[in-house]
Amino acid sequence: MRIQSARGPAAAGLALCLGALAACGGGSSGGGKAGSESATPPAVSGEPAPQETGQPPSALAGSLRGKTVAIDPGHNGGNDNAPSAINKQVNVGNGHKECDTTGTQTASGYTEHAFTWDVSRRLRKLLQAQGAKVVMTRRTDTGVGPCVTERAAIGNRAHADAAISIHGDGAAKSGHGFHIIEPLPVPGGGNTKIVEPSARLGEAVRDAYHSGTGVPYSTYIGKKALDRRDDLGGLNLSTVPKIFIECGNMQNPGDAAKMTDPAFRQRAAVALDQGISAFLSGR
Repeated sequence: MRIQSARGPAAAGLALCLGALAACGGGSSGGGKAGSESATPPAVSGEPAPQETGQPPSALAGSLRGKTVAIDPGHNGGNDNAPSAINKQVNVGNGHKECDTTGTQTASGYTEHAFTWDVSRRLRKLLQAQGAKVVMTRRTDTGVGPCVTERAAIGNRAHADAAISIHGDGAAKSGHGFHIIEPLPVPGGGNTKIVEPSARLGEAVRDAYHSGTGVPYSTYIGKKALDRRDDLGGLNLSTVPKIFIECGNMQNPGDAAKMTDPAFRQRAAVALDQGISAFLSGR
């Protein structure tokens, strides 16, 4: 997801992508009640449950017992209407950036925050079926934030064995494919120790997502779908192995068609589950 500034109700259209940012600003987040949302959300009433197709075989039940995974669904549904909250500047470890951004959307209006929320819920079910403890950075798809700083802190407080921030990119529509964003060490920061395991997590998820969904490597950024950055607060401030994934380019018609399909979102969740599981089991 490309970084976008918060929009007031009267603002039209999405903000322009900033530079090469392939996702939600400083590492996904939002303002308003930043940090007030629980890291372990209860079931959300009134929301249809994700399809259960593609669950791991029963032989895998319990295979992740004792492991903790933090899932960060990028952006939030209320960010659009809270510009003062999500535009608030926060310290991302080597500078200041917006608390969060609004995210992107397809030409038909399917939003990034809805995509990330749906895939994250599906992934949570798959990981829990294997015995993992899962913490989420937001409870619903109707709130604001939390800020990128709090999103990182949620995984840190949980002492997560792996953390993943899920996004859809908003690049030029000529580009297509997915890519993984891994952390670079921040001078004087606290993420130095997680750079190497994050790279292993990134490769495991890259391989599983590519084979499980058929989405090609990004044609416009990264090398073999891997990109390394030091400008995302969600990575700069993490003390646990963490990556971002841009599951596709929502501005590209082909990628958008996939990402709006619930069956594809289930395949994406299964692939992410397999990649995370491979990392946690050392495969």
